[in-house]
This record gives sequence, structure tokens and C-alpha cells, in this order.
Amino acid sequence: MNPVSFDDAETYEPEAGWRRVAMAGSDRFSFEWFEKPPGHSSPMHDHENEQVCVCLDGELTVATETEEVRLGEFDSVHLESNETHRVENTGEETAIGLDVFAPGRSFDFWTDRE
Repeated sequence: MNPVSFDDAETYEPEAGWRRVAMAGSDRFSFEWFEKPPGHSSPMHDHENEQVCVCLDGELTVATETEEVRLGEFDSVHLESNETHRVENTGEETAIGLDVFAPGRSFDFWTDRE
């Protein structure tokens, strides 16, 4: 067993107000808790990892090149490997979510971007 304390977990803030916290995981899967301020959107991007995005609080809109879905509390969406997408907080309050990636990944995905 390998417990991870939220307060001691590795944290990364790609942009002001957009915080990601690495939770328990492995090379096969990883969990990232995140918060997004109102109006914030990640850039359109893709990655080799499949992704499940779960909205824990607030409102998130997940858009691909061809469709868009609004997630409310406890709603989720699955994104295929290499599917171009963005995640936006379309609500008026800070949104909290959880991303699950398979295979697992580190924050290098964001820190090594050009």
C-alpha cells in the first residue's frame, strides 16, 4: 500500500488559479485532482493517455474538435488516447475535478510543453 496525503502530494500550478495535485497512481494509471477558476480553459491538447475527467464540484465543459459536453457534479467523460480536447470552467465558482490517466503520467506533460 502507498498512501498519499493530499497536503503533502506533489502540486503543480500551470497557470494562476489552475492547480493540479498528483494523487496515488502508478505507471499504469494516475489520478490528478484539480481546481480551475471561473472562465479558465486548458489549451486544446492531446496526449497518449486515455483520460476520464470527473467533475467533483462546480461546472466543467469538455470540448473536442467535434463535440462539447457540460459536466455537473459527479458527471464524467472518457477521452480516447490522442483525442484533442480542452477542459473549461464555464461556471461562476471554482470547479474541482479529478482526472484519471492510463497509462499514468507525471506533471512533465505540462512542464515540458513548448
